[in-house]
Amino acid sequence: MKLKNKIFTLGILALSSLAFTSCSDFLDEDPKTAITEDKMYSSPEYAESVLQSCYKGWRGMFKDRYIWECMVGTDEIQSGAYQALKEDGMRRGSLDRYDALLTSELYYISDQWGNRWTKVGEAAKIIRALKPLVEEDAQAAKVYGEASFIRAGLTMELTFIFGRIPILDLDRITELGYGRQPEKDIWAFIINDFENAVKYCPEKNDPARATTYAASMLLGYAYMSAPEATGLRDFSKAKAALEKVVKGPFQLVSYYDLWDYSTPNTAESIFEWQFSNAWPDNNAIQFQIGSRAVQAMGGDGCFMSGYDHAVPSAWAYSDKADGGIWEDGDVRKEESIRYDFTWFGKVPDLNSVAWEDLGEDHDELLPHIKKYEDFRTDIHSGMGLNNEWYSGKNIPFLRLGNAILLYAECLNELGQTSDAMEQVNKIRERAWDFDLPADKRWTGMSKEQFRTELMTERVRELFGERWRRFDLVRTGKFLEYVKERNKWAKRSGTIQEWNKVWPIPQAEIDQNDDISPEDQNEGYR
Repeated sequence: MKLKNKIFTLGILALSSLAFTSCSDFLDEDPKTAITEDKMYSSPEYAESVLQSCYKGWRGMFKDRYIWECMVGTDEIQSGAYQALKEDGMRRGSLDRYDALLTSELYYISDQWGNRWTKVGEAAKIIRALKPLVEEDAQAAKVYGEASFIRAGLTMELTFIFGRIPILDLDRITELGYGRQPEKDIWAFIINDFENAVKYCPEKNDPARATTYAASMLLGYAYMSAPEATGLRDFSKAKAALEKVVKGPFQLVSYYDLWDYSTPNTAESIFEWQFSNAWPDNNAIQFQIGSRAVQAMGGDGCFMSGYDHAVPSAWAYSDKADGGIWEDGDVRKEESIRYDFTWFGKVPDLNSVAWEDLGEDHDELLPHIKKYEDFRTDIHSGMGLNNEWYSGKNIPFLRLGNAILLYAECLNELGQTSDAMEQVNKIRERAWDFDLPADKRWTGMSKEQFRTELMTERVRELFGERWRRFDLVRTGKFLEYVKERNKWAKRSGTIQEWNKVWPIPQAEIDQNDDISPEDQNEGYR
């Protein structure tokens, strides 16, 4: 069975690592056959090594193709035309069309499941081993808190993407098995892990490692996201968790600085994935999302080049006057989305990609995602990288701007709409370069109007930062918005409410004795 095999494999890898200790270490230790898994994972050095592996695994979900696989299929971002209409016998485009080709055999789906579960399993072993030590050993408590943060974060992403999933609590494995659990139990498990992370993670930590503030932010998001039917959705508790963040040691910075590779880990950053231009620490995102027409013009050495795997929807790149979202003067528009593809005097054209035979659907020179562009990869940078594949800017996964908007959402849901608007105006103040015109300030909104407008404001602020799918699912707006604003979903007309989650991978069903074909998500095969 897949999950059981993963846990067994992790144990074997742990035992194998002991073979590299010195002879003197060996003499000081119990015989290897007597070393329990819990003893290995309770070793500070070993637990720290595994924890680092867990962080790298989660970071891997923000690299290369893995990040756009959870971006497309929304009203914010969709697949490029070639990917939607031609690639892989049209199976690739099913991520947007939500048609019969979106099946449990797709490797996009199985990788998103498997890559997360591996690290959930490793974090679960740390948690079980260190739990008895947290009240007496400060280092054990810190690692336990960070492992709880990772397990909760990855489990939350898994349930957003796949719905009901197994709960990997090794102290209850006999009780729970490896089958899919009720939503209420899953979200209670996630919330409990985040609460432990809040308690045991430090206030300050190394970059790309969890703090109590990062845990508080995701705890607030979990309380806002738990399905109403679970009885766990609680905006009061979410507000309290997020208040700790918005009143914490962070401050809004210029929006220009957030995506400038020369200003990593700004004062706004709560948790930031660390990347560089050197493999394997590059993120390679630009290779996936740049323009194929630019690639034909400038080659790999043009920092705007790429292969159109994820592009903005027309709604997300258009002005309000044209049915989109952008208002005059909002600096986030040009910082988030590329409209001009002129490159050192050269202008690409669509003749270079005529072979794609896409007719009126060519979108290689329509607006593209800009946030991940990294000029250091350009032949004109003098860095010698000369390939957009080496893009490696940090990604501010959790930042104050997002926390403020979530906090405002809580205030509105609790009937404090006036205070909620003031919080949003802080974000909009920054969006107009700290000089917000009076006619752009939010005033006089009803509770329902605020709900609607805030969902759009979150796209302006967080465009391309991989939050939209989760936001659509948690607010119940997935079907309504995607079928109208995603070009491929609208054209296909096959999207259904149950498409808010993906199918459970067939490989998991085949290998996990506790998940049968009858357990597959509704509507999938």
